[in-house]
Amino acid sequence: MTERGGIVKISTKGRYALRLMAELAHSQGDACLPMKTISEHQGISEKYLEQIIRPLAKAGLVVGTRGPHGGYRLTREPQAITVGEVLRLTEGDLAPVDCVSDASESACAKADNCETMFVWRKIKEAVDQVVDSISVAELSAASCSAVDETVKRIQTLS
Repeated sequence: MTERGGIVKISTKGRYALRLMAELAHSQGDACLPMKTISEHQGISEKYLEQIIRPLAKAGLVVGTRGPHGGYRLTREPQAITVGEVLRLTEGDLAPVDCVSDASESACAKADNCETMFVWRKIKEAVDQVVDSISVAELSAASCSAVDETVKRIQTLS
């Protein structure tokens, strides 16, 4: 995750990780998907995909198989993996500022008296709510009905 002009943005690594997971979800049930195929379908270099898949494999979201029919596949059903899970593995905490980060080891000295703290907490809660409500299956869905369902679900959360 990067910060530009005070705005937190998801890095290329996080965006590509979601595309990778959607590609694997789309082929779920088939044999393992070779990295070369993913690279060609997504227009992402194999070398960069290999860097991206490491934390996903280490966390147990994907598994790789070597050999002529090797490749990668999801370890769970795509509807059981959230966008939030993937982004936190590749980006870290999605907090807009360090003082509301789950990983923050030291709270801001002004946290108890900070006039803006509630804003940062609200932003973090909203981001977490959205990314945790969307599954990898929804990313790979070919129809608009999955997107419509997600919008309805987010609207009910508000």
